[in-house]
Amino acid sequence: MSLIVHLDVMLAKRKMSLSELSERVGITIANLSVLKTGKAKAVRFSTLDAICRELECQPGDLIEYQPDDPN
Repeated sequence: MSLIVHLDVMLAKRKMSLSELSERVGITIANLSVLKTGKAKAVRFSTLDAICRELECQPGDLIEYQPDDPN
């Protein structure tokens, strides 16, 4: 299973920088970077809620599930 994070896409659509989002949601740039690059092992619902609120999007706009290729 793979979860693909589209935080960079949503930031571009909203014309917002990672540092601006960081300030708005109170999360360090480093932690947002880990999420953005898909290296995060977990994300708190409160964090996801804050990001969705600021980017005016749904969780599904940020995270996509892709099943592993069976081949």
